[in-house]
Amino acid sequence: MMEKRTVRVAAVQIAPDLDSADGTVERVCRAVADAAAQGAALVVFPETFVPYYPYFSFVRPPVLAGADHLRLYERAVVVPGPVTEAVAAAARAHGVVVVLGVNERDHGSLYNTQLVFDADGRLVLKRRKITPTYHERMIWGQGDGAGLTVVDTAAGRVGALACWEHYNPLARYALMAQHEEIHVAQFPGSLVGQIFADQIEVTIRHHALESGCFVVNATGWLTDDQIQSITPDAALQKALRGGCMTAIVSPEGNHVVPPLTSGEGILVADLDMTLITKRKRMMDSVGHYARPELLSLHLDNRPAAPMTTTVTAAVPPAAAPSPQAEADHDHAQLLQLAR
Repeated sequence: MMEKRTVRVAAVQIAPDLDSADGTVERVCRAVADAAAQGAALVVFPETFVPYYPYFSFVRPPVLAGADHLRLYERAVVVPGPVTEAVAAAARAHGVVVVLGVNERDHGSLYNTQLVFDADGRLVLKRRKITPTYHERMIWGQGDGAGLTVVDTAAGRVGALACWEHYNPLARYALMAQHEEIHVAQFPGSLVGQIFADQIEVTIRHHALESGCFVVNATGWLTDDQIQSITPDAALQKALRGGCMTAIVSPEGNHVVPPLTSGEGILVADLDMTLITKRKRMMDSVGHYARPELLSLHLDNRPAAPMTTTVTAAVPPAAAPSPQAEADHDHAQLLQLAR
């Protein structure tokens, strides 16, 4: 009989503060406290939640988006920095694992970044979305394979992908091959409409089945006032509604609790970790169901760098000949001439 292990998790669907990065961080810390008060060991937030997802880039052409893009630079998160210190302190104070999506600023570039804080406040993973999608390519740079890493946390082995990275089967397989127990998915929410919510649900349920792991997914939410502040165009406002599917899915592909598809709230569920073995007994896609001699994945997990340097060892100067050596050399030359 397997020993039962239960992990309580929380997926947060709330609105950011579109006017203040500090305001969004305060909302994050309050939600961490609320989830911890309900006994959660893992708390998941939406994609690029701090300071906010760049909704403007979806409804505004690039020629009109410059001011909003620069404002996002000003409010973006430097890692490490004040934002990571605040979230780390919240994770440590409440003894919970926190997964937070941020817009990360690295000098002149922004990245869609997922941060995993362990229950002691340590930042155990910083990964960047490997390929921004469609309009996002005007906003963020590309990540690298270094972030395709599963980390051990107080809640279990955690892997993470953002949004349409879930449509990259090799990226998902890289995490599956590292035996993730809890997969964290993050999507923006309040985007595209019902079709987006439907697609998210199909995607995360399939990954749970294929990986044999739990999936905790968080999507964002925008209020009507926030939508109107992003665009006054009523037709475009329709593109900023719907698309929410905050959900917790078991290794058998089932919702552990009913998903949250509108409004703000925190979804909480208990994960029976024995279901992982129950699923993998039947189908372990990176174990007995794999055929690595036929099909395998190569991952380049080196961090990308714009410059590398090669240190050339200095060649020591030739030592000056000793007086005896000079004398021997001269004597040899005289003998040569005498011949």
